[in-house]
Amino acid sequence: MKLITRDTDYALRALSFIARNGPDIVSISELTRKLRTPRPFLRKILQILNREGLVRSYKGKGGGFMLALTPDKIFLADLIEIFQGSLKLNECIFKKKICPNTKGCRLKKRIDNIQKRVVSELREITLASLLEE
Repeated sequence: MKLITRDTDYALRALSFIARNGPDIVSISELTRKLRTPRPFLRKILQILNREGLVRSYKGKGGGFMLALTPDKIFLADLIEIFQGSLKLNECIFKKKICPNTKGCRLKKRIDNIQKRVVSELREITLASLLEE
């Protein structure tokens, strides 16, 4: 299991680059050049971020993207959920079916507690905190 997938990673990179450019609009060309990312791939990521309200897009000459929220309102946990779905460390699947022992399983209870702590930690990581480091 990967905690951070490629889509989430590139979304975070794009948001970081846009945030560092302050109030200026950043073009897709500049983003693809600086991040060394294929344009169609990055465009898809940015469309999702726009739809989710994290960036604003501007069309036409001089168009591009800027943050729709301040960096302290953009959380890593939200990016993971947008691009990967909810974080699950243990899905309790046994032979393609839900395990019949989920209610009494001691391991599941411990992994669920670990998952809660991981999600809690991820909810504290903001774009702003990453830009400061």
